[in-house]
Amino acid sequence: MSVKAMSLRHRLMLLIILSVGLSWTVMFVWSFHSALREVTQWDEARLIQLGPLLVELNPAELAKLAEHGIDTRNEVPRHPQRPKLDSDYDDRFVHFQVTDRQGQIIARSSDLPIVRFERQPVGSVEKVAAGSAVWLMYTMRDTHTGRTISLMEPANEHSDLASGVAARIARPAIVLLPVLMLLAWFSIGIGLRPLTVLSHAMQARNDRNLQPIEIASTPGEIEPVITATNALLERLRTSLARERTSTADAAHELKTPLTAIKVQAQVAMSSRDSAQQILALERVALGVDRGAHLVEQLLLLARLDDDEKIAKSRLRLHDVITEAMVFRKHLADEKKMTLRLTGDGNAELQADCILVRALLDNLLDNAVKYGEVGGTVETNVKTDDRYVYLMVRDDGPGVSREEMTRLADRFFRSSSARATGSGLGLSIVNRIAAHFGADLKFSCGIEGRGLAVCVVFPSRPVGLTLAHPSSKFKDTDHRSIEA
Repeated sequence: MSVKAMSLRHRLMLLIILSVGLSWTVMFVWSFHSALREVTQWDEARLIQLGPLLVELNPAELAKLAEHGIDTRNEVPRHPQRPKLDSDYDDRFVHFQVTDRQGQIIARSSDLPIVRFERQPVGSVEKVAAGSAVWLMYTMRDTHTGRTISLMEPANEHSDLASGVAARIARPAIVLLPVLMLLAWFSIGIGLRPLTVLSHAMQARNDRNLQPIEIASTPGEIEPVITATNALLERLRTSLARERTSTADAAHELKTPLTAIKVQAQVAMSSRDSAQQILALERVALGVDRGAHLVEQLLLLARLDDDEKIAKSRLRLHDVITEAMVFRKHLADEKKMTLRLTGDGNAELQADCILVRALLDNLLDNAVKYGEVGGTVETNVKTDDRYVYLMVRDDGPGVSREEMTRLADRFFRSSSARATGSGLGLSIVNRIAAHFGADLKFSCGIEGRGLAVCVVFPSRPVGLTLAHPSSKFKDTDHRSIEA
C-alpha cells in the first residue's frame, strides 16, 4: 500500500516549527548559561572588592568583623517562605583570613574551611572544594602593609537570576508559538496560492486543450515552472499534430497499393487466361512489396521521431556507399544507368551504420528512380578539417527551385515526378541527417540537370561547437557542392 506524501504546506509548517523550536532552544540555553556566568562574575567581583577594604582595617576591627561575618546574600526575602531552590535568599557569609609578612595570623573567621592557602594562586578567583561544598576563593597580597588576605564564599549554584532570565525568554515563546504557527499556516497558504492555480490549470489540460498556461502576477519562483510546462505543452501539441498528420497521410498512401492489390486479385480470380492470371499475381506481389516498403519507411520515421538513442561507431563511408550501390546495380542496369563513386575513399564518420545505409538507400533509390534512362548517378565524398560532405546527384528532370524547399516534407512529391513513390525518402534522409547533427542541402544535379542532394556531416561527434557550413552552399548551382 502506497504512503501518501506529505503536502508542501505541511512540510513547510514542519520545517518552520523545527527551525523556530531549535532557534528558541539555542537562545534559551545560551541565555541561561550567559546569566549563570554573569552571576558568578558578579560574586567574583565582590570578593575582589572586599580585599582592599580588609587591608585598611586594624586588628581589632578585623577580629570584630571575623566574629560577626560578612553577609553577601544577593536578595532580601520579601515574604516569610523563601524558595527552596533559590540560593540568592540564603545566608551566605564571606570567610577570611589575614596574615602579616611573617605569616602570622592577624584575624581569621571561625567558620573558614580548612584549605592550604599557601598553594592557592594570588590575584585570581578560583573554585575549590572544601568539605561538602564548592567555594569561591580569592587571595591578594598588599605590598605596603605586607598583609595577605584570603577570602572564601560559598558558590552561588542555584541563583534564580539565571533561571529567571531563561524563564522570561521561555514564557513568551511558549505563549506566542501557537499564534506564530497560525500566522505561518495562513501565510504559507497565501504564498502557495499560485501553485494551486497552476495545478488547476494543468488539470484542465488534455489532448484537446493544450493551450499555454497564463497566470496573472506570477511569482519569480513559479515562472520557470510555467515556462517549462508551456514548452512541454507546445511539444505535445506539435507531436500530436504530427502524429495525426502522419496517420492520415499513411492511411492515404497505404490505400493506393491496397486498392491496386484488391483489383489485381479480383482480375486473377475472375480471369480464365493463365497468362493474365500470372500477370495479375505478379502485380499483386509488386503491390505487396510497395506496401511493405512504405510500412518499413514509416516505422523508421517513427523510430527517429521518438529520438531513440542509437549507438554510434566509427565507419568507413566508402564501404557503405559501395555496398548500397552494388545492391541497386540491377535496377540501374534495367535503365542502362551508370553508377559512379568519386572523391575521398578514406572518409570516416562517427555514426550508426544501419542509419547511414538507410540514408544512402533512399538517396540512391530516388536518383535511380527519377533519373533518365541511360543517365548517370554520381556519389561524391569529400572532407575537410571539420566536415564530411556526401553528395548524390543525377541528370534526370530535376525539381523546380520553388519545390526544393518542400522536398524534405513527408509524402511530398514533385510535380515533375514520373515514377511511383511514397514521398517519404527525402523526409527519412532529413531525419537521419538531423539525428547525426548533419545539414541537408538541395541544388541542381549533373550539368545543371536533375537533382543534387548533399549531406554535410560534422567530422567530430555532435555536441561540439562547429561553424555552420551553410556558407558553402550560398549558390544553388551544382558547382558549389561538386567535388
